[in-house]
Amino acid sequence: MANDGQSGRESTRREYLQYGGAVIAGGLLAGCTGGGGSGTTTASESGTTTAATTEAATETETETETETTTEAAESYSVSIEPVGEVTFDSVPETWIANNGSWADMGVALGLDAPMGVWLPGRYHTQYYDEIPDVSVDKSSIRQLWGDSGVGKEQFYELNADVHIADPNFLLNRGQWSEADIEEISTQVGPFFGNSIFSRGYAWHEDYRYYTLYEAFEKFAQVFQREDRFEAFEQVHEEFQSNLAPVVPAQGERPSAAVVWAGGDEPEEFYPYVIDEGTSFKHLNDLKVNDALATTEVRDFYSNRGAVDFETLLEVDPEVLLVRGQEAKTREEFQNTVVSFMENHEVAGELTAVQNDDVYRAGALYQGPITNLVVTDRLARTLYDADERLFDAQRVADIANGNL
Repeated sequence: MANDGQSGRESTRREYLQYGGAVIAGGLLAGCTGGGGSGTTTASESGTTTAATTEAATETETETETETTTEAAESYSVSIEPVGEVTFDSVPETWIANNGSWADMGVALGLDAPMGVWLPGRYHTQYYDEIPDVSVDKSSIRQLWGDSGVGKEQFYELNADVHIADPNFLLNRGQWSEADIEEISTQVGPFFGNSIFSRGYAWHEDYRYYTLYEAFEKFAQVFQREDRFEAFEQVHEEFQSNLAPVVPAQGERPSAAVVWAGGDEPEEFYPYVIDEGTSFKHLNDLKVNDALATTEVRDFYSNRGAVDFETLLEVDPEVLLVRGQEAKTREEFQNTVVSFMENHEVAGELTAVQNDDVYRAGALYQGPITNLVVTDRLARTLYDADERLFDAQRVADIANGNL
């Protein structure tokens, strides 16, 4: 978090920032005025003064050219839809993220935790318990989302170098205006992001989505850590190779219903149809058959409607995957949610409940590390994989810069 002693440094680092092709150059013309003295000067003094002035001017021009060349050499640009091209004169040091997908990318690249995220409660840092020598102190991460959305004043208070967030999310869900986006972009720092976690938003239909690793590569370019991204990409490729023989053939894979439910005794559920968003990457990689896709149950993103146990019983999926329960351990989940369903008059009739096939569904917001953890977990749960399918120590090495 920037303090008063950093304000001059922060201003300098952002002077040459270009956002969406517009140069943010406040204060660059300061110091260009001049003045003259009122005293009398002799010929000798005049000659000396002229020579000294010429020499000083030459030195100043040389220094300016050197500084300009260095700045030009260090600047770099990264583009992402819907933001466009963002040019940085130096690597950002402080940042915020709209959700755990992007926050997890930072951990994978060995960055300090973001200063804030929309909802820290949905950034499940306990997944890092699976990775040696990698942890995040979530108490240092500020919650930015409140009853009225994301307060603009918080961006001034945090004074982050870059805001890893899709501005269209703020426009459509956060009650911001175009003027608000422009103000924070120019007065504090640029936005850089895309709402990759879901493909259910109508306002996202007119610009492209990114896969998890496409977005991760863009993120790595912003923070100039492409070498760690490339190493992590190799881990992911190896994981996919290890996963392939574990996934059963089409007819042997169970059908699963994905629902959201909070609390220990849920009786109302928000249904999710599996799409290509990154929140479903683990289910797509596991090629889970979607029990809701061919039913009349409407996806949560379509109408924000909830269903009850009676509706779930009509579908009667082989597996029930419950979101909103990631803060619980497997044992806690079994002793609360599953136990409640087993003793519920209607829920107890579900095939998934009778066969003990009710599981935590995995996080809504997944980055490269969390995706590996939840995919590996569900592979062992659904398909009885015998051992871990990725090298946790290698993940730790990359995060800690041991490439």
